[in-house]
Amino acid sequence: MRVKNEIVISIPGLDMYPERRKIFCNGQKIFLTVKEYELLYLLSANPGKVMTYEQMYENVWKDYAQNIRNSTISYHVNNLKKKISFVLPAALFEIRCVREVGYCLEVNSK
Repeated sequence: MRVKNEIVISIPGLDMYPERRKIFCNGQKIFLTVKEYELLYLLSANPGKVMTYEQMYENVWKDYAQNIRNSTISYHVNNLKKKISFVLPAALFEIRCVREVGYCLEVNSK
């Protein structure tokens, strides 16, 4: 149920309701950790744009960014991709690694 004037981020196969912190993939609610949610929010709010590791540090880890390594982000993104793949087998969108730069959420045009 959608709340009046609620902001929804929608890409094929994914609907995010930031005010309620709810995510639906292919109509099915998925449960993410806080960091997975924040990473997905950042990527889905910027489809097609490469989000650098630095941008991810600043937006997701905020004050703790200086203590985070790229491998920490990769760990959370890989867990996120696994959870999404269970409910969204069709490749409607893809979270792609841009080597040594960051990640990009790409909507497939099929």
